[in-house]
Order: sequence, then C-alpha cells, then structure tokens
Amino acid sequence: MCIGVRHLGPHKMATLQEQYAKQKPTSKAIQIQKAYPPETKERIVGLHVFGNLYDLDPKLATDVDFLKALILKAVKKAKMTLVSIEARPFGGKKGGVSVIALVTESHMILHTWNEYKYATLDIYTCGEHSDPHGAFNLVVQELKPKRHQIFYANRSSE
Repeated sequence: MCIGVRHLGPHKMATLQEQYAKQKPTSKAIQIQKAYPPETKERIVGLHVFGNLYDLDPKLATDVDFLKALILKAVKKAKMTLVSIEARPFGGKKGGVSVIALVTESHMILHTWNEYKYATLDIYTCGEHSDPHGAFNLVVQELKPKRHQIFYANRSSE
C-alpha cells in the first residue's frame, strides 16, 4: 500500500538517480534493465527490484524460520515498515517455501522451489526513502546462490 504523493525537485531526483547508478550488481548478476523515475514535480515513486536465484543450498531454501528471519532483516535493510509477515512451507516434489512481507511501502516476497534449488525474489516499494536494491543484495548474500539475475522496473506514477 503506497501512501502519499511525493514532491521531487530536480536536486532530489538527481540524488536518487546517482544512488541507483552507483548500485551495481555483483559479477554473478545479470543486469537486464535499469529504469530511473523520470523527473516530475508530484508523483508516487515506485521502484521494483526482482530476480531469480539459482543453485541454492537446499537446507537454506527449505528452512522456513531462516527464510522468515532473512526477509525480516531485508525489510529492515530496505528501510521499510513491516505491517505483517507470513511464511509457509509447501510440500510435494516441487514444494518449497513462500515468505510474504506486507509493508507500508508495498511488499517483499520470496518463493523457493526444492526440486530446482531455485528462488524468486520480488521487492516493490513506493517512496524515495526505501532501498529495495540493498534488500535484494542482502538476500543474495545470505542465500549464496551460485548465480542470480536482477531486474529493475520503474513503477512510478506519471
């Protein structure tokens, strides 16, 4: 749930763009798109960072308590405000764990698949003060995939 409309002057937008330009993915990452919010006076600033994590340690990828604690840590790293969090294991051959954090700024979701040693991570935030990229990097550092992809999308209002 995005709250409020922000006024971003030229200086603040330049600062945001510089901040994201400095945040380069690790050498293991494949950077597909970097979309910066275009300059405007009043708008919702929506930043979406999402990606895929490959070749995970199955013990970490199935540990519900570890994954829930990791997402809580990532929410804090992103400077987001937690509303609620839910973590559930799913059984079966393609089972895994889903962790969903509802935050005032929007959401953070992690899904793992046991059979594939694979996870997806989705972090969407509105507001200029959150750091979805920092949260993404934290999850990657803790889960230690052999490789990962990271994507960016501008979800700002016009």
